[in-house]
Amino acid sequence: MVVLMGRRAIKWAMLALIVFEVGFVVPAGAEPGNDNRAPALGDCQKLQVPAGHKVAFYAHAEGVQIYGWNGTAWVFVGPEAVLYAGAEANDVVGIHYVGPTWESNSGSYVVGSVLERCTPNPAAIPWLLLKAVHSGGPGIFDAVTHIQRVNTVGGLAPTEPGDFQGAVARVPYTADYFFYRKHQ
Repeated sequence: MVVLMGRRAIKWAMLALIVFEVGFVVPAGAEPGNDNRAPALGDCQKLQVPAGHKVAFYAHAEGVQIYGWNGTAWVFVGPEAVLYAGAEANDVVGIHYVGPTWESNSGSYVVGSVLERCTPNPAAIPWLLLKAVHSGGPGIFDAVTHIQRVNTVGGLAPTEPGDFQGAVARVPYTADYFFYRKHQ
C-alpha cells in the first residue's frame, strides 16, 4: 500500500512538473505575432523600453536596406521590407518603409525616430530603440509608443564604391521588431 501511494504521488508530481514546464514554453497570448515577451537584449541594455510599456506585437521583417552612392560614400536611403507574424510564419501582416514607417495590412501605421543604437554584430545593421512620433489606426500599430529592432542579419552598406553618382544598392536584411504600448 505504501509503495502504491508512493508511485501515485510520483505520477502526480511528474504530471504537475510537465504542466508547469508547458506554462513556460507556451506563454499566454503567445500566438504568432502577438508574443508579449520582450526580447533578450544581451549587451544592448540601453535599448530597454522605459518602464510602464509592454510588448503589444512582434513582427519578423525580410527585405532590403537601400543605399545611394553620392560620389564619395554610400548614404542610407531607407528600408523596404515585408513584415511577417513571426520568424517561422508565412502570414504577411504589413510592410516597412522610409520614415521609418511600419504599416499593417489593415492600414494602421506607426512612424518612429531613433533614440538609441547598439551593434552586437559588426556584420549587420545596428539594433535600435525607436520612439513612436506618430501612429494611426485602428489596428496593430495604433497607439504604439516604442519599437525595438533586434536580431539583425545583413543590411550593411556596400564596402566597394559605387560605379557612378546616383547608383543604388539594395542590401538584403532580416530583423525582429517589437512594438510597445503604454501598459494600463
